[in-house]
Amino acid sequence: MFGVFKSDPQKALRKRYDKKLEEAMHAQRRGDIKSYAFLSAEAESIWIKINELNRP
Repeated sequence: MFGVFKSDPQKALRKRYDKKLEEAMHAQRRGDIKSYAFLSAEAESIWIKINELNRP
């Protein structure tokens, strides 16, 4: 009954992942390759956490 009020951790992680990828894209367009690499690595670590939640 109260499961409706629980937040979905996968949804929150996916939102953070999408935001990091967008920030990385903007950094790449600005020519800031160091920031692009750092943000891409952060996005990759978030993606790994998302995949861990999907495993049974």
